[in-house]
Amino acid sequence: MNELLVDREDDGVVLITLNHPGRRNAMTDTMTAGWREIMSGLATDRDARCVVVTGAGTAFSSGGDLSWIGERGTDAVPQLRDRMLAFYRTWLMITELEIPTIAAVNGPAVGAGLCVALACDLVYAADDARLLAPFTSLGLHPGMAATYLLPRRAGTGLAREMLLTGRTLSGTEAADKGLVNQSFPNDDLLSQVRAIARKIAQNAPIATRLTKVALNQDHQDLEAALRWESLAQPVTMASSDLLEGLAAHRERRMPKFTGS
Repeated sequence: MNELLVDREDDGVVLITLNHPGRRNAMTDTMTAGWREIMSGLATDRDARCVVVTGAGTAFSSGGDLSWIGERGTDAVPQLRDRMLAFYRTWLMITELEIPTIAAVNGPAVGAGLCVALACDLVYAADDARLLAPFTSLGLHPGMAATYLLPRRAGTGLAREMLLTGRTLSGTEAADKGLVNQSFPNDDLLSQVRAIARKIAQNAPIATRLTKVALNQDHQDLEAALRWESLAQPVTMASSDLLEGLAAHRERRMPKFTGS
């Protein structure tokens, strides 16, 4: 069984499905190796314009493969550290993509699985999805950048509650608290996310990539933002896509951006 499915649409949207429903899409060694290969390919794919990640079956991901972790319980700390760093860095390669990324959380997103979803630029969840980070209830310190991603998404108060008490949020609650962008009925989730992804893919690729870079920089102050924009905006001004965008606006039609 292929534990990762990749569906490429003509408009540049790439759908990646975590495909091990029998184990609620646990992040196995095989899946991790496949993820590394897919992310490496997408990093240089000029035709891809937006990535959507979801899970097969009823779960998004149950997180790290517990048997995989248990097998290493007798290893020394330095060896465990190296292995876990490699695991984290592989799955968080999605943060390094220049194109926008979207998580469609169709069911339980647990621990490391939740962190991969939160590592995407946009996160949408099914109303009845369950989002939780129960590391400490398993005797584990949080991993996969949970202590960074959770506070960054929804503030330190909710992050502390989820990490210290193991609180579970439904998709609806997660949207209300700002942990995800929005929630939808389960049956509508993927169609709604695909529509959002298509909208992103229709926009000018150069401008979109540079905008994502800007948003990821966390500018220290207003002046830093202005300095970046005074360089990045002229790059788009010199592009063919700007001329196409202006012409399409003038002619009241959809633009056809080429990324040049």
